Amino acid sequence: MATPVVQSLPRQIREYILEGIVSGRWKPGERIVERGIAAELDVSQTPVREALRELEVLRLIESAPNKGVRVRNLSAADLEEIYPVRAGLEQLAATLAAPRLYEAVTVLEPEVAALYEADRLGDGAAQVRHTVAFHRELVRASGNSVLLHTWESLGIEVWTTLAIRWLGTRQQSYAEEHEAVVAAFRRRDPEVAELVRAHVLGCAPQL
Repeated sequence: MATPVVQSLPRQIREYILEGIVSGRWKPGERIVERGIAAELDVSQTPVREALRELEVLRLIESAPNKGVRVRNLSAADLEEIYPVRAGLEQLAATLAAPRLYEAVTVLEPEVAALYEADRLGDGAAQVRHTVAFHRELVRASGNSVLLHTWESLGIEVWTTLAIRWLGTRQQSYAEEHEAVVAAFRRRDPEVAELVRAHVLGCAPQL
């Protein structure tokens, strides 16, 4: 039996704050009080500070002298910026992964099946979760650990969820367009990398 992965305390705190931002507990422009979170979670301020630093790297919060830490006021343009970067990374990943996925595209199929079920139920959270899992498997198939680390550092699941919650950019169907990517790998389409790039850019929020 696999041993459960135990998250570090700063990571647990980061996820707690992140959920608060995504759920709207802390709204754009609202201050996040380090001392208050530490008291609420019964921890020292050191891991809270570390968690907040990670969220600042993700550009979800911002800090300023004498003003403390606040949730960033994100616009559609802010949310849109990530997509050209992500599209370029996934285009490269698809190029590198193509020889492997031509032979074993089945690694992507469970997420497509899960997306069909999420679409059927209208489960937005599951749509985001399995979409991100699909693309993570695609990038992982590149075999390039630097590329995977860079992709994961973008915080794609967070930004996708925020785009849906704050801008209302929800799709009716996720499964079919991901099935089209799988089909391209299955038929060894020489343009599959460009198809992946166009697919990612098509997911960007509409300004």
